[in-house]
Amino acid sequence: MKDDLMLEAFEARARRRDQRRGFLRAAGSMAVVAAGASLLSGCGDDEATAVPTPTPTPTPTPTPTVTDGDVLNFALNLEYLEAQFYYFAAFGSGLPSSLLGGAGTQGAVTGGRQVAFVDPLIARYAREIAADERAHVEFLRGAIGTTAVAQPAIDIGSSATGAFSSAAQAAGLISAGQSFDPYASDENFLLGAYIFEDVGVTAYKGASPLISNKTFLEAAAGILAAEAYHAALVRTVLYGKGVETPSLRTSADKISDARDSLDGSADKDQGISPKDGASNIVPTDNDGIAYSRTTGEVLNIVYLTKLAAQKGGFFPNGLNGSLNTSTAQ
Repeated sequence: MKDDLMLEAFEARARRRDQRRGFLRAAGSMAVVAAGASLLSGCGDDEATAVPTPTPTPTPTPTPTVTDGDVLNFALNLEYLEAQFYYFAAFGSGLPSSLLGGAGTQGAVTGGRQVAFVDPLIARYAREIAADERAHVEFLRGAIGTTAVAQPAIDIGSSATGAFSSAAQAAGLISAGQSFDPYASDENFLLGAYIFEDVGVTAYKGASPLISNKTFLEAAAGILAAEAYHAALVRTVLYGKGVETPSLRTSADKISDARDSLDGSADKDQGISPKDGASNIVPTDNDGIAYSRTTGEVLNIVYLTKLAAQKGGFFPNGLNGSLNTSTAQ
């Protein structure tokens, strides 16, 4: 009996709940109809029956797709530059011709000669880095395959109008009309190398999100690590020699400032000697992470311009491949 009473109570509660829901649905429908009738009553017959003209949706401008091949070819252009500089400095000759052909216009190397190193350690460092950079060229050409770009025209000379002298003038190391010779001494060689190495690290880090193939991404990470070792070595030796010759550290810091002035308003560069006198071997942000540069920002530095350009500086005829334009700053 008790169970029957409980069952009847539950059934009655369910019926009342269903009745409330039905009433609310009916009330809601009536409110919508009433609101629509009220709205139409305020309009004329034409306005009530007129169909509003839809606003056309703007057609988005398609964003060019950057392929893994584009990114690797961009890196290959930079590796040609570094490899030729180090090979001439270490061995007195450039890369073999078998490593220079490919898609696009093959260019020649202007300048370059062997450094008469005084410090045998720096000579060994130069030879090791030269071998690494040649290996990077060989690897990238093999990874890209038949679409690998040819070496573009490269300026690594020491004339007063050449890229190294223009970079040194921009940094305030020399005056207009003077020349900077990166092959004249151990110290000049280190400063010349310093122009490239930090840029290479930020270039690979900035390009890594553009690579979709995991195999290529792993390889790019490996090259990034090698370039970071090279950059840290150059910065360490410059700082060490700068302890005895403060002007050398000052020159390196001016190069950092010049690079930073070319790639936009963001601070993506640091010298080797902070104001507190401590060393700064690794340039990082507040989280201890190395900086990234876009391909356009990298080209601002190697083209030696703040403008949107397709050639200049160390690449007098520009890069081969689709990623070849610097960013207007």
